[in-house]
Amino acid sequence: MSLISGWGRYPKVDCNVVSARSQADVAQAVAAAPLIARGNGRAYGDAAMNPGQTLAMTGMDRMLSFDAGVLVAEAGVLLADIIHTFLPRGWFPMVTPGTKYVSLGGAIAADVHGKNHHIDGSFRACVDWVDVMGPDGAVTRAAPGDTLFDWTLGGMGLTGVILRAQIRLRPVETMYIAQETRALTSLSATLDAFDETRDAPYSVAWIDCSDGPHHGHSLLLLGRHATPSELPSGWNRFNVKRKRKLPVPFGAPPFVFRGLWLRALNGIYWRRGARRAGQALVDWDSYFYPLDALANWNRLYGRDGFVQFQCALPMETSATGLAALMDAIAAAQTGSVLSVLKRFGPQSGPFSFPMPGYTLALDFPASDRSLALMRQLDDITLAHGGRFYLAKDARMPEAVAKADPRAEAFAAMRKQSGLSDHFTSLQSERLGL
Repeated sequence: MSLISGWGRYPKVDCNVVSARSQADVAQAVAAAPLIARGNGRAYGDAAMNPGQTLAMTGMDRMLSFDAGVLVAEAGVLLADIIHTFLPRGWFPMVTPGTKYVSLGGAIAADVHGKNHHIDGSFRACVDWVDVMGPDGAVTRAAPGDTLFDWTLGGMGLTGVILRAQIRLRPVETMYIAQETRALTSLSATLDAFDETRDAPYSVAWIDCSDGPHHGHSLLLLGRHATPSELPSGWNRFNVKRKRKLPVPFGAPPFVFRGLWLRALNGIYWRRGARRAGQALVDWDSYFYPLDALANWNRLYGRDGFVQFQCALPMETSATGLAALMDAIAAAQTGSVLSVLKRFGPQSGPFSFPMPGYTLALDFPASDRSLALMRQLDDITLAHGGRFYLAKDARMPEAVAKADPRAEAFAAMRKQSGLSDHFTSLQSERLGL
């Protein structure tokens, strides 16, 4: 048994971890089901944890073929490895989440989204097919339009074990991003700016949810892939190197995430960003993966870990819903330093998280105080017609999950297909999926 957790380090559970290096290894594990497959452990909560059998897939990390931007790779390959292999050749992921250390299988299982969802959709937009091993050990190749494909993309590994997939990469001319930073002073101004720049290929905002004088202030980062003509003379278009990461040896004191300290930190961060507002050229790593520069940044919240709350709100209720969420956080005086706001485009599949509107992602130290606040945030989200992201969830009660009609349909599909007895996680049991 091994004590493991998700990226949030909450909860921590003893699990029987079995490693797979081949399809035969996976078949052997499936024969001894129930189980859940686990990639690089970047789901924040308990989605990739099963005490009876957790199947570690990072040993299946081979890239099998590549032709003109079309890559076939095993589920354990990391996006970081794909980028470092193919960005020097002029190719970049079409869709990427906020960390490059997610596995290909994990990206598919969570149907991850990035800063370009409003333009390009979620990860399924670049997936041509996926091989999934079912409860009988048979492997099915599922493609767009297939029922298995639709439920696997976003299905959190609960439709079978993802073995390999074919994805398409995006051609780029340089490794740089032409970034524009806008410093805004209210939620309404931020939403107006998102609307004004909805044609920008990439957009994301940090927003201050604390109760201080900078409440609602934000930094909107717009981006697009830079062309060679925009680079200063002498710059290498594809000088892709692995950066040295700064260590995080221990967590910050708990009081940093409350009251005066939090207000001060957020104020400093906004003023620093405001001074840098305007146009700049930044490398791909700095724009897409700023937190990856810190080794084990999940230690920042201390020994007890942290929990993340991420919801999506429909466009028609986003303004009032976001304001209500931010007011509740400010009133609780237990804040989130990493408060991220993005605009979403249309929903991509039946169990995909995004919907047309906005998504707010928040980190809180794992504590009774935070969990009580998050129950308030659940109620606000549901009252505004919103939904929740399973890849970030570690504590949502079943009643909240079942308020989403997609959950009932997904659970019914699993039961009818015989999947619910073979592929289970702590999360699926907690949420009744």
